[in-house]
Amino acid sequence: MSRGDARGGGAKRGPGAARGDGATGADRAARGSGAARGDGRGTAPKRRRPRRLIGRLIGGLRVRLVVAFVVVALISAVTATALAYRDARTAVLQRTQQAAVHDLRDQVTAVAADFEIPPDQRSLSRFTAQVADGLVSDSRVVVARYQDLVAVSDSRTDPDARVSPELRTAVHIGKEARFQRVMWRGEPYLVVGMPVRYADGDRETSGLEVYALTDLRAERDDIAALLDSAREGTVPVVVLAAALALLAAGTVLRPVRKLGRATRELAAGDLGSRVAATGHDELAELARTFNETADALQASDAELREQEAKARRFVADVSHELRTPLAAMTMVATVLEEDADQLPPDAAHAARTVGAETARLARLVDDLMEISRFDAKAVRLNAAETDLADTVRASLALRGWTDRVETRLAEGVRAVVDRRRIDVIVANLVGNALRHGAPPVTVTLGTVPAADGSGTEWVTLAVADHGPGLPPGARERVFDRFYKADAARTRGAADDSGQGSGLGTAIALENARLHGGTIEVADLADGNDGNGKGGERAAHEPRGGAVFTLRLPLRRTGEDTE
Repeated sequence: MSRGDARGGGAKRGPGAARGDGATGADRAARGSGAARGDGRGTAPKRRRPRRLIGRLIGGLRVRLVVAFVVVALISAVTATALAYRDARTAVLQRTQQAAVHDLRDQVTAVAADFEIPPDQRSLSRFTAQVADGLVSDSRVVVARYQDLVAVSDSRTDPDARVSPELRTAVHIGKEARFQRVMWRGEPYLVVGMPVRYADGDRETSGLEVYALTDLRAERDDIAALLDSAREGTVPVVVLAAALALLAAGTVLRPVRKLGRATRELAAGDLGSRVAATGHDELAELARTFNETADALQASDAELREQEAKARRFVADVSHELRTPLAAMTMVATVLEEDADQLPPDAAHAARTVGAETARLARLVDDLMEISRFDAKAVRLNAAETDLADTVRASLALRGWTDRVETRLAEGVRAVVDRRRIDVIVANLVGNALRHGAPPVTVTLGTVPAADGSGTEWVTLAVADHGPGLPPGARERVFDRFYKADAARTRGAADDSGQGSGLGTAIALENARLHGGTIEVADLADGNDGNGKGGERAAHEPRGGAVFTLRLPLRRTGEDTE
């Protein structure tokens, strides 16, 4: 059925060379459940992700820097690997697809020139064998279809196993080559199909369809080898990133550690602590700022210390200079008070007032001198073993307070103390209770074991009153110098107690510390009466008042004292 010379193929009139190329096939690949897109991308394998850190990393800036470097490097390496794998896989598959399309087209063009339509089974089988023999790859199998006739170049191949219905439909109704990647028995294959057309006239289809089956295992192995190489290269990248992170962290954190050490030293009181500032980066600027701040703080501290020292010297000098004129004034006031009964009433009142105020001024000067000695660290203990109950009774009797104070004194409590300073503490605490509190005023002496379970004992001397108690915020300031809480506490008639200068509690606390002890303050409303029996008083005694508790370590003769 020769119809003339075929166009463009140099063959007799008959079915001419099929048109089509890999690019067109890639753009118009068959769509279906088994067809792959012709862009060569396919389904990429899952990217490797860095494992999540289990638990919280307890560390400093060094750990965070190293982790950040490693994570960034790992993400970069994985991203680069994935992109390289995708591009390489696409390039390999497209090259294979285009080669297969061109190879099949050229061979079909050459063999179809002498092929007569319609064929029989024998001629169709001979046609597939000639096309298969002319293909470049020996691993390709050719399948030819003409209406109901099917011929395969390899008799062991099932013609319907790897050529999907979608691809057959696309080739049958199309005019150009089509291709599809399929998986058969777990192995990848490329199936290229094209219709054979007449070379002249309107280039109608001859009804003959040719398919070439190409094995892609070699390309799959090449792509897998490329992926393995990229994976192996990720490990040294991560290790190098960790090493660089450690180096960068050391460079950054070294001045930070020095700055932290200097800050701690400065907080501990070493105002001469400085940081060496080198370079012109942000850390160097921070170090210079720290040094400037430390310089300003040191200068301010030195100025304050100098002013404080001057103030202390001024107080000591004034107090010392006042002692001589006060001695004279005291003698004159004493003479006037002795003769007050012989003076007119107004003059007698004035004489007694001068005497009382002179005595008060003398006590204030004595207190200032005592505080100055504490500030100058010039006080010393004249310690000896003393019966504390006798000392408390003697202190109360000396000031005429025996009848005004209720005592609960444990007998036989002896300790190494400075008797004079204990007398000062008792006088100040009891005088405050009588002046500002309300009766009954109780003084309780006892011993308690140490709270730390060391087996040592402490002496406790509690002075409690039943007045209005301390106002809010007074506990924190009650031992401050010249602090008075008169606004909320009742002034009594104990002005002759030797107190009222505002320095009594401060001097008492300094004397307690000199013995290695302290003074604590509480309200009776807290359920504390100084003897640990506040709960027993609740049923029959009113609440209110303040409790000052002196606590001293119980030392006896032969034990170390400070």
